[in-house]
Amino acid sequence: MPSIPLAARIGAIRESASVAAAQRVRELRASGVEIVDFTIGEPDLDTPAHVKDAAKAAIDAGLTKYTPVTGIPALRDAILAKAEARTGVRYAPDQVTLGGGAKQVIFLALMATVEAGVEVIVPAPYWVSYPDMVLAHGGRPVIVPCEASDGFLLTGAALEAAITPATRWVILNVPGNPSGAVYDAAGLAELAAVLDRHPHVHVLADDIYDEITYGDQPIPHLLRVAPHLADRVLVVNGVSKSYAMTGWRIGYATGERTLIGAINKLQSQSSSCPASVSQAAAAEALTGDQSFVSDAVATYRGRRDLVCGLLGAIDGLSVVPPQGAFYAYVDCSGLIGRRTPSGTALETDADVVMYLLDEAHVATIQGSAYGLSPYFRISFATSDAQLRAGAERIAAAVGRLERAREAA
Repeated sequence: MPSIPLAARIGAIRESASVAAAQRVRELRASGVEIVDFTIGEPDLDTPAHVKDAAKAAIDAGLTKYTPVTGIPALRDAILAKAEARTGVRYAPDQVTLGGGAKQVIFLALMATVEAGVEVIVPAPYWVSYPDMVLAHGGRPVIVPCEASDGFLLTGAALEAAITPATRWVILNVPGNPSGAVYDAAGLAELAAVLDRHPHVHVLADDIYDEITYGDQPIPHLLRVAPHLADRVLVVNGVSKSYAMTGWRIGYATGERTLIGAINKLQSQSSSCPASVSQAAAAEALTGDQSFVSDAVATYRGRRDLVCGLLGAIDGLSVVPPQGAFYAYVDCSGLIGRRTPSGTALETDADVVMYLLDEAHVATIQGSAYGLSPYFRISFATSDAQLRAGAERIAAAVGRLERAREAA
């Protein structure tokens, strides 16, 4: 029994599935088990040298004190330029908020706007934290399944059907985690037409993977397609994924002044400001040499093609190559119903994931954590050697399922 009563919101939310999976991997490794880990959603590449140099220079220059809640001027200016280039919208300095990672910015945005009786539309598959963030603030996540036949994308019809008078937000994560799905301009225009009919609905656009895409052209943005929605769209981004800066913890958002002001007020009463040295590094990342990003994307593209080919060749698995991010969402429906060598039936994607962990020592995350089954997610932000080793282990483990089924 806890020594102090806990708030009801704690019982309403779950631990992050990705965090829990990473912890399970650490525990197994500590016990001596060699694990191929496909759970971690962060680049295996190092932060660019010029970014690290900017951080060192900031320390030497004494930039080690509190900063304004909205960040140092160099970073604010860099964010404004990045946001305009991406969305076509020219934001004012008081339309920027800064946080300890995009995750904190999203959490504070929902804290500022969600309470009991408020609904938030969350297309599935979704990043694992969205529904629980909504629940943490007393709201109701409305999960809308987006099937592979629709490219794991929210359609206008599905959005229309999910909206009620209580809807305040729809979350659009593009490219998507875990699917890597990307909307084209026509798909965004379809969503914009629905939003035009429901002016009380706002969009939380999580663009954290927007630089990691595999087409020949930059992906379209909702605000490029429908700039008149600018006051109803909060655009969230950060430096963690594109610049391999997950540990630096810098995220940001641009949007309507009243909402930005509310987020900044909450920030002032929580962490005050992100780390000053990280801010200097992020400013350099956004304004300095961008060759790291293009080189990283080329690396991820090669890994995507490798792992999708390897896994797609395994009987019972299929995968749609992602158009962005560094995840593959693997359809394991062909394994459901098969039996393990010990005779246990695989009934869910969670069963499949545990079988791969126990039998193949390959760590993945079950599709149920992302709201759409039966799938599992792998991160291919790891070496070719690890991808090949993991795929070989999975193939061997699935092969043992085949033998168990044939013997039944």
